[in-house]
Amino acid sequence: MIADAFFNGLAFWPVGVPLAAAGLAIFLHRAPAVQRRVLEAGVLLMLVVSALLLVQVTRQDVVTTAFGGWRAPFGVTFVADRLSAALATVTGLVALAVTIFCRAEIGPRRRRAGFDALFLAMLAAVNGAFLTGDIFNLYVWFELMLVTALGLMTLDRHRSQMDGAIRYAAMSMLGATFILLGVGLLYGEAGSLNMADLAERLAGRSPTVTLSASGFLLLAGFALKTGLFPLFFWLPAAYHTTPIAALAALAGLLTKVGFYACLRVFVLVFDVAGAPVIPGLPALFGVLAAATMIVSVLAAIAQADIRRLLGYHIVGQVAYPMVGLAVASFAGIAAAIFYMLHTMLVQTGLFLGAGAVARANGSYDMRRCGGLMVHHPMFAGLFAMLAFSMVGIPPFSGFWGKVFVIDAAFRGGSVWLAVVALIVGFLTLYSMSILWSQAFWKAAPRSRRMLRRIPPAMTFAMAVICACTLGIGLAVEPVSEFVHAAARQMTSGGTMAGGMP
Repeated sequence: MIADAFFNGLAFWPVGVPLAAAGLAIFLHRAPAVQRRVLEAGVLLMLVVSALLLVQVTRQDVVTTAFGGWRAPFGVTFVADRLSAALATVTGLVALAVTIFCRAEIGPRRRRAGFDALFLAMLAAVNGAFLTGDIFNLYVWFELMLVTALGLMTLDRHRSQMDGAIRYAAMSMLGATFILLGVGLLYGEAGSLNMADLAERLAGRSPTVTLSASGFLLLAGFALKTGLFPLFFWLPAAYHTTPIAALAALAGLLTKVGFYACLRVFVLVFDVAGAPVIPGLPALFGVLAAATMIVSVLAAIAQADIRRLLGYHIVGQVAYPMVGLAVASFAGIAAAIFYMLHTMLVQTGLFLGAGAVARANGSYDMRRCGGLMVHHPMFAGLFAMLAFSMVGIPPFSGFWGKVFVIDAAFRGGSVWLAVVALIVGFLTLYSMSILWSQAFWKAAPRSRRMLRRIPPAMTFAMAVICACTLGIGLAVEPVSEFVHAAARQMTSGGTMAGGMP
């Protein structure tokens, strides 16, 4: 009986487990050592239930949990299809790596300040956004992410952190306002909030002023959350003041939730890959993706602070799956899914690596770093693997992600987007080579000939991410088959994906 109840509610547990652990961590705020164990147990259990959910959806396509006995479209539902289950599992892997890193980075003071509860609540919000079948509750989970992210960003109560948090809060609230207005207009036009039901009601509809306004408002809100051009300059300025363990999680998860919302809403509800409810959206997606890639990579090249450099690459890398959405084809959607899974892992790992660089050198300024290749060769090798993956060097996941995106652009007739993606790939290589030569290859500064030790927990956390990106690259065929099945489910099985009976 208990086992049946567990599996019947399997779509809820990736949210319920970290929420319960967050509540427990709040009560244990005077016992930081116990808090750490709660965090580690909560993250490990969340990963296990997410993996079980992934196995389950590969067997039965979709797992739905309806609350209060109300079935969709009238009740609140959690829905796991292949895409959402895979994203929840990758979230678990990201959280695991960050939690390992926290053993060396997060001390008792930060734990008493609420790191564990905030981090667990953020994970619950991320999984809630991935698993909800309701567009209004998607907005609600965005707001919970905002609250927890602000807490993590201001953990040390420094003035610079408060400044970054104010920027983040202002832009996030503006994005939330756009999303809420778009949801309200969509409900007024279609009379439903369930995404699958909306897809059915809007199928074949002629574009109206209300639908168009709703679509563009939602796009503006998601673009702010994702960090698309021209609404992204606030993101590197806000992120770089955050404690590095929290920053790694924010980099790997939050902007990807914004793109996931964009992908889910515009593919499922507005059907951009089939018969678009709002004509011209794919062309606009292409312009946004190209502008974001070009401006962000040029800004990254100009940075000396490693966190700001990687912050601009957060923006640039999320533009690649946007290319897949702009192509508006089955291959483009599959490429976008693959790239999203890849970049969640790799960007988390790179920010963890930035924290280790600062631990060894005492600074995030590349000009004050050096000597890591000689003094910490294992760590240098792991960082190089992640940099290679982001740039797109085989056999890592980033190579296949770029191949799939560029191939989809060529096949979809968007040759100019493919060319832009290739050029930006070379500029990304140049940017990362600057980082490598400054922080790893050149000799350590005279004032710091003996670099500080990098704790084993930091190295091991990066090794977890490296194993994931290498594993995806080497097992690209089954992963590719999975993402194609997920794309097929989104583009041709919208009713099932949205949780309708």
